[in-house]
Amino acid sequence: MQVTTTWQGKKFFQAAGPSGYVVNMDATPQWGGEGNGASPVEVLLASLAGCIGMDVTMILENFLSSINKIEIVTNGVRKEEPPKGFTAIELIFKVDGDIPDYRIWKAIELGTAKYCSVSDSLSATITHRLILNGVEVFK
Repeated sequence: MQVTTTWQGKKFFQAAGPSGYVVNMDATPQWGGEGNGASPVEVLLASLAGCIGMDVTMILENFLSSINKIEIVTNGVRKEEPPKGFTAIELIFKVDGDIPDYRIWKAIELGTAKYCSVSDSLSATITHRLILNGVEVFK
């Protein structure tokens, strides 16, 4: 999969992938942006919650008619010093409906441990390359 993220000026970036949808990311005015989108770390937490949420609904597909609401509150604890990555992430699933708790819990565990590519990717190796004026200069 490939996502292209393009600078729009100041601290504003737009990302688009194969789906064609655009994600706006910007810093707040305090950090030199204009607030034209979510911060990248907000997008990361939302991606994690969305990924596990989709997996949970896939696993519980036969029970979805018994569920009225699924809300996922994601809390991230970050390091004090740069790069200020997350040291812990908690997902709180708020579910309303007529479904046994053990079914939802099992779906959450399976989604997190077995199916969610975002949670699996949080420990991925990251590499970089630089192409300057059309020429690859660092690899």
